[in-house]
Amino acid sequence: MTAADTGLHYDRYLREVIDFLEKDQHFREKLHNTDMEDIKQGKLAKELDFVSHHVRTKLDELKRQEVNRLRTLIKAKQDLEGGNGMLSVDHQALLKQFEYLNHMNPHTFEVDDLDRLIKSATNDLENYDKERHDEFKKYEMMKEHDRREHLKTLDEDERKKEEEHYEEMRKKHADHPKVNHPGSHNQLKEVWEEADGLDPEDFDPKTFFNLHDTNGDGFFDEQELEALFTKELEKMYDPTNEEDDMVEMEEERLRMREHVMNEVDSNKDRLVSLDEFLVATKKKEFLEPDSWETLEQNQAYTDEEMREFEEHLAQQEQDLNLKAVDLQKQRDELERQQEQLNAQKVELQQAVEHMERLKSQKVEPPPEVHGECRLRHFVCLLIVVSFYRLTSDNVKLFLCYS
Repeated sequence: MTAADTGLHYDRYLREVIDFLEKDQHFREKLHNTDMEDIKQGKLAKELDFVSHHVRTKLDELKRQEVNRLRTLIKAKQDLEGGNGMLSVDHQALLKQFEYLNHMNPHTFEVDDLDRLIKSATNDLENYDKERHDEFKKYEMMKEHDRREHLKTLDEDERKKEEEHYEEMRKKHADHPKVNHPGSHNQLKEVWEEADGLDPEDFDPKTFFNLHDTNGDGFFDEQELEALFTKELEKMYDPTNEEDDMVEMEEERLRMREHVMNEVDSNKDRLVSLDEFLVATKKKEFLEPDSWETLEQNQAYTDEEMREFEEHLAQQEQDLNLKAVDLQKQRDELERQQEQLNAQKVELQQAVEHMERLKSQKVEPPPEVHGECRLRHFVCLLIVVSFYRLTSDNVKLFLCYS
């Protein structure tokens, strides 16, 4: 099975489909001989009609398993969001959100399924790095926001000490050995010498490629590329140091990999072939690269983005406070209704007890009291009516708070 994990939520399904298609000799030959642009346009999907019956049967099974997995996820999500399981679920409608398969036919894997899978994976992978960068930017802004909020809680002397400590940690983090340009001759040569234990004078690009093509498929995938940058990252990040943030280290790794892919992956298939790698090693940029600007030299967000982020947080806090006030009002109203209900229950109980006593004594009330009993009886009826006139929603809310 393909070693690389794309990070997509349907990664396993994608890899299993590819693995089984590659077991068909006809399809494997077409896959290796088809241009990436033609694959994106769906030309390869039409070759599905020519694969063996055994492979098609297995693909049908994989699709049924994936549809069942999605249905389970949808059900679990509904349960988490408060679904009581009593409402009927339109799985077909919900499955529309998963564009990488044809939900109208959950039983067999057809040309349309392969076409959808290829196009969805291509599009999602192109957006995947952008989404990761956006998440990192939010992480950095939240970290800065929390730091500023913490400073507000300190007195002047404490705030000064905290600011001095912050600047000291920043300088300490920036004080590291020179970072080689990712994918350059010096960077790869350092891996050759320190990680592979080979003589730097014997550096050979083709041998280097074969050494680090760990799954032996003739390509550097994204994970294999990122592994090449570990030595550079260790110059800047140490998990035992207070000043080093491991989330930032992974962002730096992503930046390095993206840069090399943009420079070397000429056909944009998110893989680096041996030929692409060898061509890159002959370029001037490989031998004489520009200096690499690390994260501390490139702030992840602008001042304007930080301002908008804090405004958004402030608005969220305001909305939550308004909701909290509204919920408190509802609670107060429920408590008031509960008190009324309790009082009515007491009056009703007292009236019933009084009537029971009269009944047990078997004494006819005097004429002057008879009207009073009728009045009490009428009051009791009013209490009962008012008790049952409570709305069903109020009764439910009352039971929740009881």
